[in-house]
Amino acid sequence: MPGGKIETRQKILDATWRLMEARPNEAVNMSEIAKSAGISRQALYLHFETRTRLMLATVQYVDEVKGLNERLGALESARSGIDLLNSCVEVWGNYIPEIYGLARALRNTRDRDEASAAAWSDAMRCVRDICVLAIDRLQKEGLLHPDWSRREAIELMWSLISIESWEQLVQESNFTTRQFVQMTQKMLRKTLLKSESPRRANRKSPAKKSAAAPSLQKSGRKPARKTAR
Repeated sequence: MPGGKIETRQKILDATWRLMEARPNEAVNMSEIAKSAGISRQALYLHFETRTRLMLATVQYVDEVKGLNERLGALESARSGIDLLNSCVEVWGNYIPEIYGLARALRNTRDRDEASAAAWSDAMRCVRDICVLAIDRLQKEGLLHPDWSRREAIELMWSLISIESWEQLVQESNFTTRQFVQMTQKMLRKTLLKSESPRRANRKSPAKKSAAAPSLQKSGRKPARKTAR
């Protein structure tokens, strides 16, 4: 793409981003975007044939500016399913406040605007893919608790790391984003993981008195160990 077209395209995307963050409860139209970008409406349509394509491109553009792909690349170095679970929550949890303005605008207008709905769905699908990655790794390593099906675990994780959960804890309850990340990591570990790992299975449980006799007996239970924070 020639340099002039690239520059114009960037102006359009920047203008769309700014308008959406400034007016989160309104679906901005093409005329407003063209005016903000300093181009004609016809020129805008030469770059984006529909508002839906423009909304999708804006979300992708913001992710590029914020370096989302580089952040997600860090997940590849996770040494275990638990490490991957923690990393997924950390990456997305810390990303939410950076894109919250745009995300809020898409969410608030999706029910009455097809373009916003398409862009919101596309963005949330990416978040769900992160959850699938983590849960599949846990299941592959035999760490997912048998009480949870793959689908149930994915949907639960997707819900807990949602923008709505971040809003509730950070904006409504005055926790920090760091605390949101830590609490979500802890909840997911305690909820989804098996209570006993292979390492614990080899440990002897502490002796205790039997209810039927005063002699000491080995308990069939294995000692519980607190999950690492």
